[in-house]
Amino acid sequence: MDDKAVGRAIRALRVRKQLRQTDVAEIAQWSQQTVSRLETGLLDGVTIGALKAVADAVGARVTIEVRWQGADLDRLLGARHSAMHELLATTFTGLPAWVSLPEVSFAVFGERGVIDILAWHAASRSLLVIEIKTELADLQETLGTLDRKVRLAPGIAREHGWNPATVSAWLVIAEGSTNRARVDAHRAFLRAALPEDGPSLRAWLREPKGAIKALSFLAAPSSRSAFAQAHRVRRAAPPESPTT
Repeated sequence: MDDKAVGRAIRALRVRKQLRQTDVAEIAQWSQQTVSRLETGLLDGVTIGALKAVADAVGARVTIEVRWQGADLDRLLGARHSAMHELLATTFTGLPAWVSLPEVSFAVFGERGVIDILAWHAASRSLLVIEIKTELADLQETLGTLDRKVRLAPGIAREHGWNPATVSAWLVIAEGSTNRARVDAHRAFLRAALPEDGPSLRAWLREPKGAIKALSFLAAPSSRSAFAQAHRVRRAAPPESPTT
């Protein structure tokens, strides 16, 4: 991130909106000194929360991108996502009444994206939108993205010759202590949007009736692998000194 460029952008947007630094500080609920530091590109010592609040006050949005050795990071993150895809695909092999399509891309009136798995049950005309998450970070964005895909799904399905009577949603989260903690911390919020759990979803898959909205965790098939990223690293024990 170019600190000076960030500062110039914030100042230009503030001036364009005809705001003083004190106005921006009041809107963002941070000090005028913080706004001044950001505008001069002195981002060291300024929290991400302050940066986002000031940017929001001038009508901008801050996104942070982590880069590491080019595409190698993408492969590292994508491998976990692909592994979850593969395991879910085996679920549908045991459900012959269902047809599942991975990575269904769409572009509808400027709205673009990819549905991780789109599944179709012809007998009941049930359409299922599956969203896969290896890491549960921004809950509101996750649910907003899923809602958008559910809203667009009937039109996407018709492109495949399907005419759904109902559209259901399934958020699949990688099993892991951090993901569990985030769900527990926002359980009421998440369950209001996705009230059903894994057992309910599996029963519905066998005999779909009406629409369902579910959230469940998916564990890796062996203890040696994990879908969710490890957040704690333990040092290996030092080797024992040789006996004489």
